[in-house]
Amino acid sequence: MSLAIDLSGRRAFVTGVTSGIGLGIARQLARAGCSVAGCGRSAADSAGAQAFESVVRAEGVEAHYLRADVSVADEARGVARRAAEALGGLDVLVSNAGRNVFAGAEGCTESQWDECMQLDLAAHWRVAQASREALLASCAAGRKPVVIVIGSNHMHATIPGCFPYNVAKAGMGALVQSLAIEWGPAIRAVGIAPGFIDTAGNDVWFDSFPDPLAERARTGCLHPTGRIGTVDEVGALCAFLASPFAGFVCGTTILADGGRSALLQDS
Repeated sequence: MSLAIDLSGRRAFVTGVTSGIGLGIARQLARAGCSVAGCGRSAADSAGAQAFESVVRAEGVEAHYLRADVSVADEARGVARRAAEALGGLDVLVSNAGRNVFAGAEGCTESQWDECMQLDLAAHWRVAQASREALLASCAAGRKPVVIVIGSNHMHATIPGCFPYNVAKAGMGALVQSLAIEWGPAIRAVGIAPGFIDTAGNDVWFDSFPDPLAERARTGCLHPTGRIGTVDEVGALCAFLASPFAGFVCGTTILADGGRSALLQDS
């Protein structure tokens, strides 16, 4: 058997595709031959939506962009069904959309808590729930469907001030477990917990320091890899997990943090 990942003929729905990790996931799935439907809050004629369609179609596969705010229950469920319709079925769901809500356990307001739990936890359940029928149809056709939930290294360990984001992410690990044991063997479920990934959002963080390049270098040195991760590395891991090579990976969340969690403490 060739070790090349080949997802030709498979159909994937990825949430949060207009930038960052979601865009990297869409690109790598497309490179493996997967047709991709993606959603985001941006309009269909926005730069982010066009970027998604461009990177997917550049790989010679279908791209369908659907506008939706998955933090809204009806929109989350509706866009999952629309994606399956646009693709003519669904084999791979990558529930990725999320946002940092860092407030701290003392300062967090009810509205911040609700915002975080709706987008960073409940939306993943709702999108998966609404995708289940299409994924079961994929199983019936012998296509071995999979749900991949994108969490965060904050589900394993966190730092001061990251509440309630870390709470939602910890819940996502339990969601993966429940989907795996309740929907298997028809549908396989697995998670990815990325660490510090190089995105436009993190550029804003680095730019907040007097010397952004120095802070970027310092942050990279906190990782045994000597650098932070890339969106395409997360995307490649998604492609692997969607492939037959990962057929025995189920009910767990893979930590992809450059070895950061291996450090007992900073020097």
